[in-house]
Amino acid sequence: MIIRDRLEISGMEEKYMICEDSPEGIFTAIYDAYALREGHEHIHIQVGEEDDRRLFAVYLHSSPDLGKTEKVVRTLRRRLGEEVYLTLCQAAASRYMDKGEAVYRTVVSGITEGNGRRTMENLRDPYVARCFALARRTANEVHHEIEFLRFRELEQGALYAKIGPENNVLPFVMPHFADRLSVENFMIHDVGRGLFGVHRAGQTWYLVSDTEGFPEESLRWSREEEKYQELFCLFCRTIGIEERENRALQRQMFPLRFREYTVEF
Repeated sequence: MIIRDRLEISGMEEKYMICEDSPEGIFTAIYDAYALREGHEHIHIQVGEEDDRRLFAVYLHSSPDLGKTEKVVRTLRRRLGEEVYLTLCQAAASRYMDKGEAVYRTVVSGITEGNGRRTMENLRDPYVARCFALARRTANEVHHEIEFLRFRELEQGALYAKIGPENNVLPFVMPHFADRLSVENFMIHDVGRGLFGVHRAGQTWYLVSDTEGFPEESLRWSREEEKYQELFCLFCRTIGIEERENRALQRQMFPLRFREYTVEF
């Protein structure tokens, strides 16, 4: 207790802001970290709980708050620009749990240290470099999902697709299809996270979380869908040239983990 008291008096006590594993959770934690007004050297953001806690550290919990998130987003866009903001969002959507600290330190580099719109150029900073790497992984997977995603038509006429991404890419995939399929009713299901991207014809899209378990087996395809699936599979089997088959290159261009959610495989 004497050591703990001395640490508190000296201001050297490490504080860990525990937040939800989501961009909203991370941005809320950043708001709360700044609200402490204790500087940033000894404040950390941790995504989710951990089994082994650090000795003499204080753990604070930060719950997602829409109002706080919107304030942080406005500040990031105004002070750092849209490009840096997009990079931060992509990093926050990563599956790696050190993303909270990386995004937080990058924000501090951009706002508190005054790097502004050139924040992501400072790759000598290990946190900025890590944030850049996480964002690049997410962006690459977004491009893959856009290329490999397969819609299927339900009996009711709506389109349904399912994906199983490593990173939380659904918020970045939805705008692409909402723009190109603006007159369609469609739904994209992230089966790993129980998350749905829903788009109504002529309206905006939104995200819905599945809390009760989605009965996928109850889905019924339209007659036309079954015919087109059969034709598409036949096309994929006959279009290839057997003598020029290159399985290694095929796996490189179309990774195995995406094939579970496609029709032709």
